[in-house]
Amino acid sequence: MGLQLGMALGYWDAGPPPGVTALVTEAERLGYDSIWAAEAYGSDALTPLAWLGAGTTRVRLGTSIAQMAARTPAATAMAAMTMDHLSGGRFVLGLGASGPQVTEGWYGQPYPKPLARTREYVQIVRTLIARGRSEFAGEHFRLPVPGGTGLGKPLRSTLHPLRTDLPIVLAAEGPKNVALAAEIADGWLAMFYSPYDDAHYRAALAEGFAREGARRTARDFEVVCRVNVVVDDDVEAAADRVRPYLALYIGGMGARGANFHYEVFARMGFEAECARIQDLYLAGRRDEAAAAVTTTMVERVALVGPRAKIAEELTVWKGSLLTTMTVSADVAQLATIAELVHG
Repeated sequence: MGLQLGMALGYWDAGPPPGVTALVTEAERLGYDSIWAAEAYGSDALTPLAWLGAGTTRVRLGTSIAQMAARTPAATAMAAMTMDHLSGGRFVLGLGASGPQVTEGWYGQPYPKPLARTREYVQIVRTLIARGRSEFAGEHFRLPVPGGTGLGKPLRSTLHPLRTDLPIVLAAEGPKNVALAAEIADGWLAMFYSPYDDAHYRAALAEGFAREGARRTARDFEVVCRVNVVVDDDVEAAADRVRPYLALYIGGMGARGANFHYEVFARMGFEAECARIQDLYLAGRRDEAAAAVTTTMVERVALVGPRAKIAEELTVWKGSLLTTMTVSADVAQLATIAELVHG
């Protein structure tokens, strides 16, 4: 199939993004494989997909990500089955642990041991989608809940799933979480993936695939990642459009010493740059933080510059671990990107 294209809807800012319905319609017409909606602590990931998916017929509809702290495993299983029926089997459940700031500060849920919590969560979701009984005794989740009235009993979904093997993809950045995705999921939602520095990801995936009971192999495992693509004859001007985005994640997401995105770039060899970006961002000097993101950093994880330069660099991305590259662009850029990727 080659490298597929997806459209990253992200999450809303102060309100719904203007013109998004036309963008989704055009993306499907141009041959994009999927659209992906996100959530943080504002708009949710499922409602926009249901609304926009009603106007499409072919594209897959994925969450990138549905945060686990936002819903019990049962609520997520219900939503996934419902979406899959409504879309005729086009739904992809993307799950992630988010970070401690959002998990504890917004959802009021504990964050420690996210890998163990993820393992239990996914197991319950899969059981309930397959119409298994709501019985589970884990470290983080117990069904039925102990205590209470004592009237709780194991139940089966009244809704029969359209697909019992509905795909689940996991968001992961650290090697341990990537290995977990390879073991228990159908795909990996990457972030700030670099095809120039991915040996540690390949090793983590291989470790997960080798574990007993792993669901997939490298041949049938999906790897989805958002990649900023900016076509402009001026490389620096194109990079300038990406720098604030990288500065936000490197400098402003999470806390000092607890920022997974920072760690991704530090592993690429940019630790000194990351420290400066974070210092500036946390001091409220956001413009300076963005300016401190070097063009080299941008080019490791994004495609920026003239068409010929991007076309040449795409050969590296097409030979990478990615199976689906998601992009965010206007109508004209969506067409240009499709031409560059699909030829």
